[in-house]
Formats: sequence, structure tokens, C-alpha cells
Amino acid sequence: MTPQMIAHICAFVLYLGFMVFIGVRTMKKNNSASDFFLGGRQMGPWMTALSAEASDMSGWLLMGLPGLAYLGGMKEAFWTAVGLAIGTYLSWLIVAKPLRKCTIAFGDAITLPEFFTNRFKDKSHILATILVVFNILFFTIYVASGLVACAKLFQSVFGLNYHVGLIIGFVVVLAYTVTGGYMAVCSTDFVQGTLMFIALLITGCVMLFVLKGPTEAFAAVSNFGTRAMSGEFGDIMKDKFTANQSFGVTSAISAVVWGLGYFGMPHFIVRFMGIRSNKEIKVSRRVAIIWVIIALAVAVLVGSLGTVYLPQVLDATRSETVFSETIKLMFPPFVAGIFLCAILAAVMSTADSQLLVASSSFSQDIYKCWFKKDATDEEVLLVSRLAVVAVAVIALVIAIDETSSVFKLVSNAWAGFGATLGPLVLLSLFWKKVTKTGALSGLIVGGVTVIVWNKLPATLCPIFGVYEILPAFILNLVVAIVVSLAVKDTDKEIEAAFEAYKALED
Repeated sequence: MTPQMIAHICAFVLYLGFMVFIGVRTMKKNNSASDFFLGGRQMGPWMTALSAEASDMSGWLLMGLPGLAYLGGMKEAFWTAVGLAIGTYLSWLIVAKPLRKCTIAFGDAITLPEFFTNRFKDKSHILATILVVFNILFFTIYVASGLVACAKLFQSVFGLNYHVGLIIGFVVVLAYTVTGGYMAVCSTDFVQGTLMFIALLITGCVMLFVLKGPTEAFAAVSNFGTRAMSGEFGDIMKDKFTANQSFGVTSAISAVVWGLGYFGMPHFIVRFMGIRSNKEIKVSRRVAIIWVIIALAVAVLVGSLGTVYLPQVLDATRSETVFSETIKLMFPPFVAGIFLCAILAAVMSTADSQLLVASSSFSQDIYKCWFKKDATDEEVLLVSRLAVVAVAVIALVIAIDETSSVFKLVSNAWAGFGATLGPLVLLSLFWKKVTKTGALSGLIVGGVTVIVWNKLPATLCPIFGVYEILPAFILNLVVAIVVSLAVKDTDKEIEAAFEAYKALED
């Protein structure tokens, strides 16, 4: 074992030990389901902002997005980043404060399915049940993407077998999510968000300095593209750069509409519910958008400059390790080990949040509603922890395939959440007349459209080349509105509660 490897291992062990310590330490603070799932709505603005963004920007920020920029050039990666930045800002601006107020006004709901049950007075719990099914389906895919990123990281840094790295990531994420709950997730995400930001910023700046500034750096990147087109780096690289050259309107739209996902990303918008005061949301929004813009810009930059900074060429299967390979080359071993933990931080900060939201949805909205209505908080917490394990195990099975792409898995899950939950959130917060039947119809249409659209070949019709989140989001919204107007199953009590929520002080 080389000294460099030993330094990397020491850094990782220290980091992982610290994360598990936070989880164990906060375990004793979980005295109720509200504490475990929402931290008692006592999170401060900085922790809320950084934990929200860290949980949102999973392994795809430091692996998937740089890998996309490395192989395909900056066009698709750039427009995807633009869409995400816009979506982040609009979600904080439009959804954050109303969602916190509305969840409190409608029965002090601590999960989104519970909120929708109260919002629509759904005594049958059908809406919440279908929503939980979609949540668990897409969360499992999303968690799988994180485990894939984890496995590729350990493979890149330590030369471990892919499946060994997969098991290590699985065990660590599971350990502190099961023990600590929401408070542990937010605390670790704050640390991890800070580490991700610092690692990205320093790496990007050093790359620009070594490559003699932006002008010369991007000239060199352009030259790399020309060489790839000539076939020097193989047919796979040539195909990627050819695709980038033909990047058109459809591709740009597909990239930008990633921003729609933020209106329905459960592990992201649940942070709005947990902040301790509406007045602190403005501070959180400013911190979050600054973090996001810089992090996305530098991630795209690192991926693009990696084509000329790294002495070796990464093929399509290794392109998502461009950030880790850059760090290994750039810094002394122990410092590199700490910065490489930023990738692990990105994976863990998202996977823990997703596991927590999925488990809370199952325990509160399936177990307590359908199996044991009088379940105690202790029983709900136990079921939640078992649900965390179950979802993680299924995600592990999905992630076993070594050829899995982090970006592709995230893309599928992102569309699922954005197109099913997003329109439902917006209508619930801003339209008094939306009905349970309308919401349920839109939810089903949106979810089915995501699954079906993804299977339709663009060769059949060019419109099928558009990212599935856009048509599914639109159809969900239109169907929900039309059905709500046609089937008016609201009552005066629901409308009165809506008016009371709107009248609450900010």
C-alpha cells in the first residue's frame, strides 16, 4: 500500500467517522415523529439553505455534470446548469414561505402526503397512498444513483472493486440516516455542503491558473474537441462530440426544463417546512442561490477543463470520475483525500435526505393510515427505520450494474418527482378551487407520462426527444385544472381553511 493510498484512507476514515458521530449524537434528540422527520421545525436559515442545496446536488454535481461536460462539451451541461439555477431560485421565491405556512395551517403536517391528505380532506387516503408509491419508486432510483457514484469514487481513488465500494457507501449512508433522522441529516448536510463548495471552488481556480487563464484554457478545450472529432480518442468520444455539435433547440429546452423539478423535489422542499421562521426564508434563499450558481458553474468548468488538464484521456465509462482524477493529480495526498470526501459528501447528503423522506412517507401515510391508526411515535419511528433499510437495499440491487450512469439515473428520478409532485404543490398552495379528484387525476397522468414518454424513440417523432419532465408536468397541470373545474368536490370547510392559510402573517 502506497503512502498516497494511506493518506487517502486516513482522510476518508476521519470524515466518515465524523458523519456517523453526528448521527449518533443527534439520535437522543428525536423524542417524537416530528423531531425525527422535521427537526421540530427549528432549523436556522443557514443550515436550512446549505442542507437543502447539499441534499439537492447529489453525486451528479461532482460526477454526472462534470462527466457530461467532459465528454459532450459545455453546451448541454451549461444549459442544464442554467435551468437548475433558475428552478432553485423560483422554488425558494414562490414555494418556500407558502408551503411552510400551509403545512402548519392544514393540521401541522410533517410529511407532504399528510399535507395533501389534510389539504383535500381525503379521508380515503387514496391520494396520499398513490403519492407515496410514486415517491418510493423514484426515490429508490435516485438513491441508486448515489450508490453508483459512491462505488465509482472508491474505484477511482482506492482501486477497489466496484461492488465493494457499493457496499461501503451503502453501510455508511444507512448508519447515520437510521440513527439521527432529520436533525442529523441537516447537520451533516451543512458540513457536506460547505465541503462541496470549497472543494469545487479551489479546484476550478487552480485549474484556470495552471492552464494560464480562461482564454488559453478554453482555446485548449476547443482543440481537444477537434482532436476527438478526428477520431484520435475512439468512436465513443467522437460520437459524443458529434452530438454536442448538433445541439439544437430541442436539446436546449430539454436541458433548461430540469428547473421544473424543484417544485416537486420532496427531499428539497421539505426543508422549507422545517425552517423555524418565515422571516428567515429570505436569508436562506440568498445563501442557497449564491451557493448553487457558483457550484454549478464550477462543476461545468471542471468537467470541461479536465479534457486538457488531465494527462490521460477518460473514456465514456470513466468520464464521471473527471473531478476525482483532477483532485488526485492537483493536491497533496491527505488534502486530496479531504477534497475527495466532497464527492462522498454529495452522495451522502442526497441519499440520506431521500431515505428519510421515503421512510417518513411510508410510516406516516401507509403504515399509520392503513395498518395501525393508533400507532405510537415509538412504533412509527421503528417502522421508519425499517423502511429506510428496505429502500436502501432495493437501491443497492439497482446499482449493482457497473455500467450504470449517475446522470441517467438522476435524470429519470428527477423527471418523476418534478412531473408528479410539482403541479400538485403549486395548485395546492395557490388555487383554492383545486379538488381531490383533480389532484389525483393529474398525479396519475403525470406519473404515467414520465414512464411512457421515456420509452418513446425520438426517431418516431422529434417531439419525443424532449426531456419527459416537460410534457408530463404540463399534462399533469392541465388535467388537474380541467378535472377540478368539471368535478367540484371541494366543500366550504376546505375553502375556509385555505382562506385562513392565506391570511396568516408572513
